[in-house]
Amino acid sequence: MARIEHVLFDADGVLQDLPGGWFVAMEPYLGERSREFLLETWEEELPTLAGQGDYLPMLAARLLAYGVSTPVQTIYQAVWHNLDLIQPTFDLAKALRESGYGVHLGTNQEQHRAAYMRGDLGYDDLFDVSCYSCELGVAKPDPGFFTEAARRIGASPATILLIDDNEGNIAGARAAGLEAEHWHFDHGHPALVELLARHGVAVG
Repeated sequence: MARIEHVLFDADGVLQDLPGGWFVAMEPYLGERSREFLLETWEEELPTLAGQGDYLPMLAARLLAYGVSTPVQTIYQAVWHNLDLIQPTFDLAKALRESGYGVHLGTNQEQHRAAYMRGDLGYDDLFDVSCYSCELGVAKPDPGFFTEAARRIGASPATILLIDDNEGNIAGARAAGLEAEHWHFDHGHPALVELLARHGVAVG
């Protein structure tokens, strides 16, 4: 087994969280139809995660179809930008970097949320290599996402460990030759430290 030299972190559910969840966040605008609306717009969003098309006009059209008059930018900022950073995960990432590991971001995002994370949240300063699906041209769980991420990191896939809260993404990463572990911040950070240790990755 190759020695792990890099850790690739997912974003939503690992590094950041939308307080209360998506359905609750949309309730001020759509009430009981929030779930129905989001399931439809997420389906429309899928191509934009791979860099194909612009999500905001799609979202605006869907809001109009539901009779919502609030400007799309207002809703997008109130919901899609409403993120709590999971500070213990960032602290752990910093400790890994200080211990000599490459620390990277691997996330499915359309272009507008990616830009917000890069700039407003300062993610570019926190990770060695940031792999946003809209920029890679392929989204998780496609193994191609992880193959391209490894190329950008400049490392053999076998030396990279993915931490992700989606089981499908774990399977995609392993198919591409990465090591991968399923973890959500609700599982607690001691559990994450244990997962890292299974791969010989020591913190501090």
